[in-house]
Amino acid sequence: MTAMTPGSNIPLPTAHVAVDVAAPVRLDVSGLLLTADGKVRSDDDFIFYNQPAGPGVSYRSGGGSAPDAIVVDTTAVPAGIEKIVVTASPDAAGQSFQGIEPTATIRDASTGSALATFTPPRLGAETALVIVEIYLRNGAWKARAVGQGYVNGLAGIATDFGVSVEEPAPASAPTPAPAPAIADPRVAAPPVPATPPQAPAAPAPGSGKINLDKGRVSLQKNQTVSLVKGGAPLLSRVKMGLGWEPAYRGKDIDLDASVIAYGPTRNHLDSCYFGKLSILNGAIKHSGDNLTGEGGGDDEVIVVDLGKIPAEVSGLIFTVNSFSGQKFTEVAKAYCRLIDAATDEELVRFDLTTAEPQTGVMMAKLIRQFSGEWEMTGLGEFVKSRTVRGMVKPAAKIL
Repeated sequence: MTAMTPGSNIPLPTAHVAVDVAAPVRLDVSGLLLTADGKVRSDDDFIFYNQPAGPGVSYRSGGGSAPDAIVVDTTAVPAGIEKIVVTASPDAAGQSFQGIEPTATIRDASTGSALATFTPPRLGAETALVIVEIYLRNGAWKARAVGQGYVNGLAGIATDFGVSVEEPAPASAPTPAPAPAIADPRVAAPPVPATPPQAPAAPAPGSGKINLDKGRVSLQKNQTVSLVKGGAPLLSRVKMGLGWEPAYRGKDIDLDASVIAYGPTRNHLDSCYFGKLSILNGAIKHSGDNLTGEGGGDDEVIVVDLGKIPAEVSGLIFTVNSFSGQKFTEVAKAYCRLIDAATDEELVRFDLTTAEPQTGVMMAKLIRQFSGEWEMTGLGEFVKSRTVRGMVKPAAKIL
């Protein structure tokens, strides 16, 4: 059984799968059938306790003694439907997921055997989640761990995917565009995602994520880009350049860039930094330590040979630390950028636009997909740690 991390995916070995979602409290579990544009076709594509059956997808109640589930028969899913998202929200009105993290289990619906589990990390004010998606890619069905949070419950999810919520509207309110309506007492507020939905510049087929089809991508915090380009082979060798400048002229700042490698259960495999310049049999190499931060261009570079990364490595997190104890409020223009090592073309850039008085920051992560492609997400998460060793546990939580 696979323990999934956000953004990871697995192939589905069976056409009949069930996704149940468990938590310490009672949950409402729902499913939405989505077309290529990420929207439902009509209210028939919204499956929940009050509308338990749809084309190829059904809701299964646990009766209070077992988790509720969404069951998908991929052979019966209508043509034109490319994704089924599975959502969860606490049954108690207004309750958030703080302290009651849910776990989704993907099962073979015929035998009940577990194929994978996923527990979204770092939940707080979210009152609803898109937790897992079952999606079609190149004629094959797969499952992806998502963990997208919303702070206003099922309404945020429903409306985001094209379902119009029935509620009294002020006379001065603008008339909404026509959309299927769901009358549900739990759904009663406009969508306010906890993490704003990404606005893809060029969606990858069937995924809705940004890819490299339109050239260089400038990431926002928590935004993800698939490192693929239509018609081009998968990237084989890349460089992660990290740079910064002292916030105050004339004051050197010594920061250390590192990368931490993890396995599929968030287990720490190895770390590459100024004291260990090569790991994973040379698949990852570090350029060495920059002691000042002065000068143009990248301060430190980490070269990653994606084609040589061992199969047990599922995720890489790139970090920057201040061993001397200087805080990131003393740093300016910190960034990371991903470069095609074969052409020196900049592919993706993430600029750190905020600073906190901490000594460590997680800049970005690379997650390997089952298909062999990698996805990069901008992080910008600060922690109190002067060394890469102190980053291992907090970074594992953000995978």
